[in-house]
Amino acid sequence: MRDEATAFVPGHITGFFSAYHDEDPTKAGSRGGGLTLTDGVEVTVEPADGTKSTVRLDGERIDVDPVTTVLEALNATARVEATSELPIGSGFGVSGAMALGTALAANRVFERGLSENELVTIAHGAEVQAGTGLGDVVAQARGGVPLRLEPGGPHENELDAIPARARVEYVSFGELSTEAVLSGDTETLTAAGDRALARVVEEPTLTSFMVASRRFAREAGLLTDRVTATLEDVAAADGQASMAMLGETVFALGTGLSDAGYEPSVCAVHPAGAIMK
Repeated sequence: MRDEATAFVPGHITGFFSAYHDEDPTKAGSRGGGLTLTDGVEVTVEPADGTKSTVRLDGERIDVDPVTTVLEALNATARVEATSELPIGSGFGVSGAMALGTALAANRVFERGLSENELVTIAHGAEVQAGTGLGDVVAQARGGVPLRLEPGGPHENELDAIPARARVEYVSFGELSTEAVLSGDTETLTAAGDRALARVVEEPTLTSFMVASRRFAREAGLLTDRVTATLEDVAAADGQASMAMLGETVFALGTGLSDAGYEPSVCAVHPAGAIMK
């Protein structure tokens, strides 16, 4: 057993997705496309002093169901300390990043000897069971601009990617409940997501991705008034922007938000997936 281990997991913005449910959480998931970010989550795991695991994010004690499930799956009682450059509940995959980072770091600390695919499967299944995400974990494990062609964990899904990097700007106005959306009627959303993915597979470029993402947000009925106004501002400044799924967050490529008069956070597409530090 080691004293501690730390993993970095990139943030993930989903531009569009289709929800696919299954009784087996490792087979459930989503198809879709997104961007992984150089802004992300760092997770440090060490053995717990007592008999219960604890989880902190930016110094605050919190309950994160996927993290708890990951620790139970690894039979690990741990102290988990996470720091995030990204707001939680706003469409950046923070819960997925915490689950995946915990799986990677706990595997090293407690010497469980599992492979990367096995750890990603555990973290993905934990996210699906909690209702906090369907595709963030597998995308964060890959990095870049991943396209999820088939749902599920690593042993079930199929991934591709747009071979590109870019500067990314974002502004977040608040949270949206991923669990509330995913537990409702997702038929219209899934149809819109399938159309968006087909467009991007046919033309795998960042421009195509942004256009498909905007259409998806509109067709799925997920746009809020504030997001709509921001997208219109960016379009008026000849920029490319869309809504992050699922959060009241707008992301843009290049200087789209800056040119529209906003003061965004700035990062870039992360070239790789989650890594041990």
